[in-house]
Amino acid sequence: MKKNTSLWIIQGVLALMFLFAGGSKLVMTAEQMASPGPIQMPIAFIRFIGVCELLGAIGVILPALTGIKPGLTPLAAAGLVIIMIGATVTNLVNGPQGFAAVTVVLGALAATVAWGRFRS
Repeated sequence: MKKNTSLWIIQGVLALMFLFAGGSKLVMTAEQMASPGPIQMPIAFIRFIGVCELLGAIGVILPALTGIKPGLTPLAAAGLVIIMIGATVTNLVNGPQGFAAVTVVLGALAATVAWGRFRS
């Protein structure tokens, strides 16, 4: 019971973080999203990542909550881990490097959900 409660808390945190991150990538202008570092990503790619983050946020909550295809929850969490690996590398190369710590923590939380929901 304690494990299930912990996973739900982590899932809620992930959903809120990725709803915010993905939503902001969809509503911000190209100028607001321009990065100061050496690597400039196409706006279409950033918007694609935003859509993936929104879908991941929905995926870590909805299937487990409704009981419809609950096996999608660990897959959504695994997808968020992949996104966070890319975000960590991007932050380390492009800066700000401090954000890399945040992306590592979010990736670790997503990995915890992926593993915990896969095993249950």
